[in-house]
Amino acid sequence: MTDVSSEPRGALFVVSTPIGNMADMSRRGIAVLGIVDAIACEDTRRTGKLLSLLGIAAPKLIRVDAHTERERSHALIERLIAGERIALVSDAGTPAVSDPGARLVSACVDAGVRVVAVPGASAALSALVSSGLPTDRFTVDGFLPRKGADRQRALDEIASRELTSIIYESPNRTGATLDELAAVCGRDRHAAVARELTKLHEEVVRAPLAELADRFGGDVRGEVVIVIGPAAPAEEASDDDIVSVLVSNAAAGMTRRTAVDAAVHATGAKKRRVYGLALAVEWPNGDDSAT
Repeated sequence: MTDVSSEPRGALFVVSTPIGNMADMSRRGIAVLGIVDAIACEDTRRTGKLLSLLGIAAPKLIRVDAHTERERSHALIERLIAGERIALVSDAGTPAVSDPGARLVSACVDAGVRVVAVPGASAALSALVSSGLPTDRFTVDGFLPRKGADRQRALDEIASRELTSIIYESPNRTGATLDELAAVCGRDRHAAVARELTKLHEEVVRAPLAELADRFGGDVRGEVVIVIGPAAPAEEASDDDIVSVLVSNAAAGMTRRTAVDAAVHATGAKKRRVYGLALAVEWPNGDDSAT
């Protein structure tokens, strides 16, 4: 049995809950849910069912979702300041990660209320570590904008990142999103689709985006996480490329200083490197301005 006697009062406990497999609920998470004075939850019915399965006598359940989080945060903080323990849970996984809760946590921090994380299941991290893609640098985008310029900007950003990207998608939109990703990232960009994580029919398919788009173009069931590998690093400009730009800039009448700045912008090379190469270029009229 987990000892919770040392858990602080006047604290918001951010408690992760299972994303499918009930065995993933931590003993500490169960213990904390059993001692708090109230639970802020995304859906009172779902949380009530979870507590029943865990054998926990439900405390006061307070609906805190995308529509009510702002208006209910103040009252919750007042209770926390008064010394109560309150847990924050989402329908599944870790609260505040593409789920409600981030605004409440931020408000607690601003009010000087202690926030305690009780770690557990996370769909994003589960998909990442099972994808076989780089894990040293990654970002979680959650659900992309549904349409328009905002969606295109998000797709373009994923395409250009030199790190792994993680997005959530609904089953009925998975095929279309994979088609879009293949178009902007390239058909051969490595990715993975994780479906029904931790559940009986868990599936993780690893393949280039074009193959995944074909595989999941029809009927898809269950919760879906898409992990997209990083873009290949941009090729570094060669010395000859940089010198060619410098010569062109010199012929255009630029001073050495201006030509170096323009070459840095054009090639992405470090200024010190470009300046060193510029010193070897014969400048019209003997321009020897420094950078």
